[in-house]
Amino acid sequence: MPSTFFGLTISSSGMNAYQVALNTTANNISNVQTKGYTRQQANRVASEALRVYAKYGSAGTGVTTTSIKQVRNQYYDTKYWYNQSSVGLYETRLNYLQQIENYFIDDDSAKGFSTILNTLFNDMDTLKNHASDVNVRQQFIGSAQNFATYFNSVASGLGEIQSSTNEEIKSTVANINAIAEKIAILNDQINVIEVQGGYANELRDQRALLIDELSAIVPTEVEELPVKNSNHPEMQTGATYYTVKIGGQVLVNTYDYYTLECVAREKKVNQSDLEGLYDIKWEKTGNTFNAGASYMSGSLKALFDIRDGNNGENFSGMAKVLSAKQLQVTSPSMTSIEELTLPETGVLKINGREYEYTGFTYETDADGNITSYTFSLKDSLTLQEQGKVDGRYAEVGTSIDSMGIPYYMAQMNQFLRSFASAFNEILQKGEDLNGNKTDYYSFLTGADTVTGEEFTFDGLDANGVAGTGSNVDSYYKLTASNICVASICVKDPTLLATTEDITGKGGVDAYELIEELTKLKSDVVLYRGGTADGFLKCMISDISIDTQEAKIFNQNYTNIASTIENQRMSISGVDEDEEALDLIKFQNAYNLSSKMISVMAEVYDRLILETGV
Repeated sequence: MPSTFFGLTISSSGMNAYQVALNTTANNISNVQTKGYTRQQANRVASEALRVYAKYGSAGTGVTTTSIKQVRNQYYDTKYWYNQSSVGLYETRLNYLQQIENYFIDDDSAKGFSTILNTLFNDMDTLKNHASDVNVRQQFIGSAQNFATYFNSVASGLGEIQSSTNEEIKSTVANINAIAEKIAILNDQINVIEVQGGYANELRDQRALLIDELSAIVPTEVEELPVKNSNHPEMQTGATYYTVKIGGQVLVNTYDYYTLECVAREKKVNQSDLEGLYDIKWEKTGNTFNAGASYMSGSLKALFDIRDGNNGENFSGMAKVLSAKQLQVTSPSMTSIEELTLPETGVLKINGREYEYTGFTYETDADGNITSYTFSLKDSLTLQEQGKVDGRYAEVGTSIDSMGIPYYMAQMNQFLRSFASAFNEILQKGEDLNGNKTDYYSFLTGADTVTGEEFTFDGLDANGVAGTGSNVDSYYKLTASNICVASICVKDPTLLATTEDITGKGGVDAYELIEELTKLKSDVVLYRGGTADGFLKCMISDISIDTQEAKIFNQNYTNIASTIENQRMSISGVDEDEEALDLIKFQNAYNLSSKMISVMAEVYDRLILETGV
């Protein structure tokens, strides 16, 4: 049977419940502008009825506040995190593609390739009319130097972008590790609170913000499962298992987290790569975390795409064992010196294993196309390894379907090798103003980055032996980074050849070689089925298409993110009008409970004082 003052108990439960609801509303209102805050809600249920042993059986005992929980929809969270990785991918890619695009601009604001090329060929026309004039010769040589310097500067700028992305990869990995550690700590703190019956709303908000940040970097999956009592599986302990996966691999497992590390490459993947580019591995196991894989997304993948993107044009072929220390690769993907991107020393990947090579040679057919490469291995292959390698697919680096720094460097190298080869071939047929042959040097050459020695492209190795391959002085050595004009010609313009025979018709003013050179601008196919003056169009076309694609996708995914965020905030965000309405609603309920206490007080007053009970 309830006590005489049972009504007061019921009324006080209402006052307590709506006091909690008002406090929760006040907390929501105070955090209306707090980033990551999730609207909280006081959940109430009717208190357990009291058996009174009367005809009506039992009586209600009021209201009980069971919890104060954040209002959040896991479906919208998952959609948001999935979309964020695409936003991070295209936003980062767009930023770097626009930087690359700036190096190929040729307009009034920047003196670019077309302007420099036109100046070079204009000076050729001037040279035709004054072939013996040393000053005019010097002017032409100066234009040729500007041509080489332009490519040096573009290569240097692209190298800086590659370095920048490489460092950003390192800082991004450090950020992932920091986020993983914070999530693991929060998991511990949340479980400590919730296992005691509470609900860690603010800590859960902090954790969700970290997942928001992580999802823009790498594809992120989250799973939260209740921890059950081992003796009574139907009973929940209040704690949860919280697992975070990135790229399908576990990063956080409740209280444990796994860190990534950046490991500098010992060998280049592309000839024009910077030294020491980072690969990512799991610190504990040493397994590779392939952030640049085609199935990945997020800003980290974008960094790898820009730094390593080769448009799917890495070196590959079929391996054939020649001996324990020699591997031949047939049916190669690169069949000319002009397009060759192999580093002089590097790593062949065959059947999931890596084999370091110290150099290579190549064999050509009657048309000059490369039919096979022979690699000299650093370590001898065992008989077992030979069996696993022979007849297998081999490659250097990885095929990455993105136009990044390696792609644009390779395109410049390919153009320059074709252009310089044709240019030098013409000039080496002639004689200088002194009547000496000019076949002993190359006008457009390159300088060794270590020794500073200029290449002659004579096809000889360091011992003077003719051959092919990485240790031979060939156009393979020429890159956008090292191209220059032969120093002997810069110092002495009289060494420049304009005619094949200085004593023939026209004498020192003959210029038939210069006429041949002028055809290289727009009459001779040199690059991708086009002429020299079409090079920039190809580059601009490539970069513009890639940039425009990134811009469109970035805008699309940003719009989708905005839509999902609006849907998410419609549930979990604090709405000022809704909170104001709740404020009035809970205030009225509180006032009614207070009024009930006043009524009950009058009843008890009459009962006790006037009836003498």
